Amino acid sequence: MQSDMKRAHRSSVRRPLCWLAAALAALAALTTSAPALAQLHVPPIKLPAVPRELPRTPTVTTDITQEVVPLQSLRTRTIRDLLRDHADVLEPDPNGEPMRRQELLLVSPARATVDAAIAQGFVVLREQALPALDMTQVVLRAPPGVGTAEALARLRAIDPGVEADFNHVYTRSGEVAPSPTVTTPATPAVARRVGLVDSGVDRRHASLRAADVRTWGCNGDASPTPHGTAVASLLVGRDAAFTGVVPNAVLYAADIYCGQPAGGALENLALALAWMAREKVAVINVSLVGPANRVLERAIKALIDRGHLVVAAVGNDGPAAPPLYPASYVGVVGVTGVTPSRRVLPEAAQGPQVMFAAPGSELAVARPGAGYVVARGTSFSAPLVAGLLAETLQAPDRNAASAALARMADGARDLGAPGRDSVFGFGLVAEQARIAPERVQAAAH
Repeated sequence: MQSDMKRAHRSSVRRPLCWLAAALAALAALTTSAPALAQLHVPPIKLPAVPRELPRTPTVTTDITQEVVPLQSLRTRTIRDLLRDHADVLEPDPNGEPMRRQELLLVSPARATVDAAIAQGFVVLREQALPALDMTQVVLRAPPGVGTAEALARLRAIDPGVEADFNHVYTRSGEVAPSPTVTTPATPAVARRVGLVDSGVDRRHASLRAADVRTWGCNGDASPTPHGTAVASLLVGRDAAFTGVVPNAVLYAADIYCGQPAGGALENLALALAWMAREKVAVINVSLVGPANRVLERAIKALIDRGHLVVAAVGNDGPAAPPLYPASYVGVVGVTGVTPSRRVLPEAAQGPQVMFAAPGSELAVARPGAGYVVARGTSFSAPLVAGLLAETLQAPDRNAASAALARMADGARDLGAPGRDSVFGFGLVAEQARIAPERVQAAAH
């Protein structure tokens, strides 16, 4: 009986994967048959109802006894502070999401559209070719005295078919806090590739010192941050008591922030993704979250069509919050986080965008300079999944990407409702990849 139930469960896991292959094939058909209409429209996502009593907001402990930070309100606070402190370069969109002030981003617009916009007072700020994604992006400044939202409406009136949107700013999806130090260097060898689109990485940290890290952005200037360094260590770090998922891989790390208040803008995110495509990095981790955006959707679709796997954090805004992107785009590998007791993080997003669950709390990760920190959030679950996928997908290939996801789903530990569900996706993977903080603490003494 138990054996029959097991086979039935495996079958129920494999059946949804037929959807994945069919979806990828449909995306390719859209691209080849109607290039001008290649925009992929994501169907509305039905979110679970808000419970009468939400679970107590989770916290991040900044050591064993220091202050705590509520994760579920972290992104809201971050956006509020950004808009308040950098009002000269940032403003809210109609939904309160941060964007670059007076800037609009267009994908491969017709020359006539740009000329008509200029005639109405728009100014071309930048024009950038992204041949690896078969697109160009043009950044326009709104006419004097015209609000950014009104300017976007005017652009769409000029050309109803134009793919244009705000130049949104995307934020990180997790938090880190101080913990013990370990400084023994490592000696990994070069093998596979894995991509990271995030903030700056401290390549001098003991766990990353011997890693092969190829960087992009900031004109070559290093701007290490806790978030980028933490995610990088989970991918390729190696130290006395610490090992990332693929320590022998070459890390392609794109810094889209460069320490700037308007860092993380969609314009830079698209350029970073184009670099990954050009370098043929098959698996790309994006532990960033933000609103739906037509330009981002187009760039993500182009990558998936070429056989890349984009792994993204689903976010920490809570189970009843609206979906965040890029994790919620069709074909993206959305990752949620669980505790060591295999309970979903109460702050993690839920919905059809969740494909896998991975450890997301009480994780030791590298911090800039030296030592390690305790991390929590879906930001740190995503790289564990990306690392596992990078072990098997060594070059962009649609069939191989589908097979890699099928193998991962087949080996996932099913949690929650049988088969794929909106809380854990296909189930828990990479459980053995969590490095407990007490492990690095013991090694430090």
